[in-house]
Amino acid sequence: MARQGMGRLSHSVCLVLTCLSLALHLILALFCLSVLQTSCVIPPPSSCSSSLSFPGTVPHGKQGRSHSLSSQSSSHKLPEKDKKLIQTKMATKVSQRISSRSKLEALFSHPLYNLPRKHLLEDDWLLKLKPKNKGGDSEEEDEEEDSDKSSEDSEWQSDSEEDGYDRANWTRSADTHPAWLRYHLGISRWELYDRNDPSVAEVTQQMATQRILSAVQKSGEITIRLMIFIYSALVLGFCRIPPVVGRLINITTEIRAITTDHKLSRTFFTSPVGNLCFHGQCEYYCSTENPVCGRPQVLEVSLASMLPDLSLAPRRSWRSPWRRSYSRTKLAPWEKNPDYCDTVKQTPPYNQGTRLVDLIDMVILDFLMSNMDRHHYETFEKFGNDTFLLHLDNGRAFGRHSVDEPSILVPLRQCCRIRRSTLMRLRLLSLPGFRLSDVMRESLSQDPLESVAPLLSVQHLSVLDRRLKTILQAVHTCLEHHDDVIHDDLQGYDNSQLFGVVSL
Repeated sequence: MARQGMGRLSHSVCLVLTCLSLALHLILALFCLSVLQTSCVIPPPSSCSSSLSFPGTVPHGKQGRSHSLSSQSSSHKLPEKDKKLIQTKMATKVSQRISSRSKLEALFSHPLYNLPRKHLLEDDWLLKLKPKNKGGDSEEEDEEEDSDKSSEDSEWQSDSEEDGYDRANWTRSADTHPAWLRYHLGISRWELYDRNDPSVAEVTQQMATQRILSAVQKSGEITIRLMIFIYSALVLGFCRIPPVVGRLINITTEIRAITTDHKLSRTFFTSPVGNLCFHGQCEYYCSTENPVCGRPQVLEVSLASMLPDLSLAPRRSWRSPWRRSYSRTKLAPWEKNPDYCDTVKQTPPYNQGTRLVDLIDMVILDFLMSNMDRHHYETFEKFGNDTFLLHLDNGRAFGRHSVDEPSILVPLRQCCRIRRSTLMRLRLLSLPGFRLSDVMRESLSQDPLESVAPLLSVQHLSVLDRRLKTILQAVHTCLEHHDDVIHDDLQGYDNSQLFGVVSL
């Protein structure tokens, strides 16, 4: 009997506890529902006008509606602390929406990247169209003139009937010129191209998509190399490197099958893992130990636009005063003499004009890319010493991201000279709104190969900001110890517009 009584008592206790538990859960659920209703009060919908409204603020002309909505929800007033938290979050979202504008677009819209172009004279253009013969007296010249009047197309008429080539008829009108010709005709004394020239974008688009008709190894090369993407030059405002674009090519169909270079054709082979490779013929590194290989036949490459033929636009090659000795036992003059730049400043062409600061611009670009192999640079002979430097041969850029090579900056540290416009752009790129790594990432994203794989790793992008700080620190040190550091190429410009948020 006792055991039965105890069993009934335990059963009763369990029922009571179960009921209490259910009651507590019901109370808790009701309480949570009340809290959720309180915290999820929907704010009044924002208007489509340019005004921005936040909780607790009323756009002009909307007082009546706002008051009506607030009175309806007066029974669910939020604590002041929660209101401030929501306001902060919404303000952050609006700020992010405003700042979501392309940093690259903002950079290229800045006055420092839209300086008025120099007035160009006739001799400031690298190439020009041949003038028509107006003073001919012979019957042949008269016939030619009549022919020109009847059909201007005959002047640049392509007679090629080869498969794959388009028959082209060009006149003196720029509208009939192919993109590469417009690009070549736009080369001037001061820049290789205008950043806003639509023909440059058309050239790169054609290089990325059109059929490849021939492939040969460039003559005179001591190595066979693939050029790297040099978008950082554009970000710095340097239009001195031929436009390039990335592309996936098939080694079998787009190189081996169409090449007319017999020396190149003899170097193709299949690797032990089944990849198709080639190495070309050159003085260094062209061997089976250092081949270029596909995966198994597809290869990521960079296509660089051709410069005008040397017969039309001869170029001069200059040795860099700060070239390396390429010897483990012998030091270059600049490595032994800290005052080496004093000698350079007295040596033509660095003793006058802008050649020295032109070289410093190239040094800054090389340091950002970690290009240690700048032993030469080129200029167009037509313009003499008063012209820009062609930034060619960038094949060793973006190697090790973990190491910054300080010797690349030696010309800047020894000479302590820099263009004002270059320094202002560098300082602009150090600001959060124009961060160099961010605009580089955005610039690279426009390349067709970006959809295949990142052109630069996250590490390579991040070191750009670190190297930029090193450059600015070097300039700061120069300004502390020298007076004649800045080459002012911005005289006559409105400083308040140019410098704005960037002080010098």
